[in-house]
Amino acid sequence: QVQVVESGGGLVQPGGSLRLSCVASGNVCRITAMGWYRQVPVNERELVACITDGITNYADSVKGRFTIFRENVKNTVFLQMNSLRPENPAVYYCTVRNLVGGDYWGQGTQVAVSG
Repeated sequence: QVQVVESGGGLVQPGGSLRLSCVASGNVCRITAMGWYRQVPVNERELVACITDGITNYADSVKGRFTIFRENVKNTVFLQMNSLRPENPAVYYCTVRNLVGGDYWGQGTQVAVSG
């Protein structure tokens, strides 16, 4: 089993920044991909950003404002979120792909932009 733990969520004013962190631990063979999804009530979970072999991909809505990067040795991925916009609170989920064992998800961390 692989444990995935997110941190860094909170309440921020429009235009502000937050950095989310995610650590994978446990029966990690090799983490081949890491990513962030978000979900607002009623809506489906949507991809925000992902990274694999140094290649990144972003949702159109966050391009130029969010940056995903990872520390391979620590099996940690970060999501730097700048110029945050007022929107409904969302839960951000981290997901990792373990070379052996498949995909794992964290419990989520809530982000709210208001003020």
